[in-house]
Amino acid sequence: MARPEPDRPVLLWLRDDLRIADNPALTRAVECGRPVVALFVLDDVSPDLRPLGGASRWWLHRSLAEFRDRFARLGGSLCLRRGPVGEIVTTMAAEIDAAEVVWNRRYLPGQTTIDADLKRRLRAGGRTAESFRANLLHEPHTVKTGAGGPFRVFTPFWRAARGPGAPRAPLPPPGALRTPDVVPPSLVLDDLELLPRRPYWAGGLDATWTPGEVGATARLDRFLAEGLRGYASGRDRPDLDHTSRLSPHLRFGEISPFTVAAAVAARVAADPTLATDADKFLAEIGWREFAHHLAFHFGDLSDREFQPRFGTFPWKTDAALLEAWKRGRTGYPLVDAGMRELWATGTMHNRVRMVGASFLVKHGLVDWREGERWFFETLVDACPAVNPASWQWVAGCGADAAPFFRIFNPVTQGVKFDPDGAYLRRWLPELAALPTAAIHAPWTASKDVAAAAGFRLGVTYPAPIVDHSFARERALAALAGHVGESDRPSRPSFD
Repeated sequence: MARPEPDRPVLLWLRDDLRIADNPALTRAVECGRPVVALFVLDDVSPDLRPLGGASRWWLHRSLAEFRDRFARLGGSLCLRRGPVGEIVTTMAAEIDAAEVVWNRRYLPGQTTIDADLKRRLRAGGRTAESFRANLLHEPHTVKTGAGGPFRVFTPFWRAARGPGAPRAPLPPPGALRTPDVVPPSLVLDDLELLPRRPYWAGGLDATWTPGEVGATARLDRFLAEGLRGYASGRDRPDLDHTSRLSPHLRFGEISPFTVAAAVAARVAADPTLATDADKFLAEIGWREFAHHLAFHFGDLSDREFQPRFGTFPWKTDAALLEAWKRGRTGYPLVDAGMRELWATGTMHNRVRMVGASFLVKHGLVDWREGERWFFETLVDACPAVNPASWQWVAGCGADAAPFFRIFNPVTQGVKFDPDGAYLRRWLPELAALPTAAIHAPWTASKDVAAAAGFRLGVTYPAPIVDHSFARERALAALAGHVGESDRPSRPSFD
């Protein structure tokens, strides 16, 4: 016997939006007055979706657990499934005889293809299918150049995106929801097999992060109170606590960019002297938007260069350098400190990310895809749009890219942004006793200084795996040979 129309449930399909507040799809599901069935599908098999890396899987496990508990307090139950998401959502909708299926939009090419196909199939089956803008301030088709096309350079993109009209206000948490008479069967969270098999790695993540909406809100509040002032200059200092650390929370949708933007605006309204720092911080939110817009308009950036001329660039195969880079054993302290921070905590300071990525690509001439894949595996905020866009920016082959001839000097970068060596001492204990004058280039320490610090080059810490001057000239020669001398500057700038 068919159920009365008001008793037919609404299926809430969750993805990168594991939050209660400012969740338009959840708000719609509650406000329609129907019983709500919430579904999360782990899809490791659909060919158009990139499987999560190990650190992201750890985060997702914790985030799902927190959302499940918070959702239960609304009266809801979270159903977990695993497999090809298009088939599972369609099957679940039929299984519960859903009148409506709602979700929040995503923008990567594989995701949009699945979503569009689902809408067609659901509507053909007589169900309402509706999606909402939730995870980007601006949808990709709404920010256009004067000629009507997508932007390829960040600065004019962000200027256009920040034009007239403020982002919408964040939605409040919904009230209690109607529960269905029969809750569909669900996997238990452990069945998703998200946690890594290496407990020592997860231990470092556990000690560093609090995944979930509560942790995201607390992190935002702390940043606004303690980190926003001085952000414009302090954000480049890995020895200082001026970064927001909101990126993994945004990545998994535990907090929305609308909530962040509104909170920043309120903080500036209360203290206008923070305006410059706030603008710089919001530009980082803008870079996240830009990466998603690039992926929407130009396709997957994780495997092919945005600039086609780099498609045949003569990358080297250097397994020894790649492995030394991954393990933080290159002999360049700032690079090594960053790579060890990454392995221990699932994150790396943004300035150090740039230096570390530049070292692999420019000093080693190793294909940027190798580094992108390692970051995707080890970063808790690994985003399939932001991660490749950022690597291509460093490599010089992406949109709005730093030119290939811009080669970071890891020693001078360390001196400039970690002047007292505090960041290095935290992550490289074998160098901790070296004086500040030597810690950024330990191979320059005199015998007496090295002995007093218990430091032995090549024994307690490796010698540089490649000479900076040699690597710089080799990289410039590779660029000149590939794209021609006309593209090589007469006076290249090195940071």
